Amino acid sequence: MHRTSLLLALGVLTTAAVACAPANDAADTAGSTAAASPAASASCTKDQLKLITPGKLTIGTDKPAYEPWFKNDDPTTGEGFESAVAYAVAQKLGFTKDEVAWATVPFDSAYAPGDKKFDFDLNQVSITPDRAKVVDFSDGYYTVKQGVVTLNNGKYASAAGLADLKDATIGVQVGTTALDAVKSVVQPAKDPKVYTQQVDAVNALKNKQVDAIVVDLPTAFYVTAAQVENSKIVGQFAATGGTPEEFGLVFQKGNALVSCVNEAIGALKSSGELAQIEQQWLSAAAGAPELK
Repeated sequence: MHRTSLLLALGVLTTAAVACAPANDAADTAGSTAAASPAASASCTKDQLKLITPGKLTIGTDKPAYEPWFKNDDPTTGEGFESAVAYAVAQKLGFTKDEVAWATVPFDSAYAPGDKKFDFDLNQVSITPDRAKVVDFSDGYYTVKQGVVTLNNGKYASAAGLADLKDATIGVQVGTTALDAVKSVVQPAKDPKVYTQQVDAVNALKNKQVDAIVVDLPTAFYVTAAQVENSKIVGQFAATGGTPEEFGLVFQKGNALVSCVNEAIGALKSSGELAQIEQQWLSAAAGAPELK
């Protein structure tokens, strides 16, 4: 296995546990559950921000830093989805690249109670009400989408749109947002095959009992890197209906920087830059094109 594949496999295993949301818990992962931002300060200019280190924006993430969220285990490059997002937010706040410092923060520590050694952390942390009790979240910077996985030589490996999957036999885990997405968005002619555990759906794909499986995109990266040889992500699509699961930047509780970062994220969304970053690193580079 190549180093990048190994990093991806290990990293998305952690991510998948966080990102995969059972349908009946969908409300728990709402972007709207982000803690209310402190009142906006008079100015979000760099010299007015209260930072861990004056003049430096300190950003936390775990190590290793996995693809496709970071490139080559190096968050400082600006390559990879989350590294690119971090530097885009930093730029909106007025920081140059050499004014950004990175802190190594284990995944679970990022959203644990207590003092933080970062101004904000990003590491595929889903926004949930329980976490928002002890840390603050920014507005969501990534809405988790669903990924379609097939064998490389499968009948639907070259599917270019959702319509191409109409006649596919699709495997999915019971009680997940993925199952709802298959029924409401893909709407295959045949009822999906529903499995109690995700591993059962994965094994069904291995054994060619289904044409494809649908899981959240972070899990799809893991499936193709570590669970099913000679498999591929055909593409990704957004679920409709319900409350989407979102990743948010993490802050120490009560950090006044949240409102300024939310302004930055809002500007990146309205300009289309955030969507371009997602397209570059999670669609093109990660091999998960949009299925429409």
